[in-house]
Formats: sequence, structure tokens, C-alpha cells
Amino acid sequence: MKTLSIIVFLLALSGCSSIPTGDRDNWIGHTESGEASFYDDKFQNRKTASGERYHHSLKTAAHNRIPFGSSVKVTNKSNGKSVVVKVNDRGPFAKGRVIDLSKSAFSSIGNLTSGVIKVSIEVVQ
Repeated sequence: MKTLSIIVFLLALSGCSSIPTGDRDNWIGHTESGEASFYDDKFQNRKTASGERYHHSLKTAAHNRIPFGSSVKVTNKSNGKSVVVKVNDRGPFAKGRVIDLSKSAFSSIGNLTSGVIKVSIEVVQ
């Protein structure tokens, strides 16, 4: 009986989530903060979760839930620089990371040698 109560509680709690659902329009304005990293060279030309091929030179990103095709503004918290990327993959899979950026997107707001930067993200389209 205790297990059932816990399951019911968790289901009720998940219904109170502030994470948008449905189409991309429901996500506009959604924000998060955390860390961003960039794709390793070994992913060049590999298919992403959306079926597109990854290219270092394109301004793309991976996010766990934001719908494919959404535009996300990523701002480096330490220098204020921003870049707008298109979500075309799923990830990141490292704790504390909110987004993985293409190499060109990351380098436009931070130094590649840092590997990880603190960012805020906002879905803009």
C-alpha cells in the first residue's frame, strides 16, 4: 500500500511540472540555466536524433526536451555574449549540462579551450 501511495504522489507531482508540452509555440519563453559544452570532432557528419547531419560550422544544439527545429538563444553568463542555435539533437547526457552546442556556436560565445561554460538559455522561436 505504501508503494502505491508513493507512485500516486509522484504521478501527481509530475502533473505540476513547469516544463511545456506540445508544439514549439508552447516552449517560446522557456528558460533554463546551467552548463554548455560542445560536440567532439568525432561527431562531424554523423546523424543527429532529428536525422540531420551534424556539422561544426552550423549553429545547432542538443537539448533533452525542447522540440526539434526550435530556436534557442544561448548566453554566456561570464561575458554576456549570445548565439541563437537550432535544436536538432538530443542531449546533453552529463549532469549539470543544459545544452550541447556545435563547435561554431560555442566558439562564438566562449573559448573552446574552456570546454564548458555557464549559460542561460531561452527558447525564442
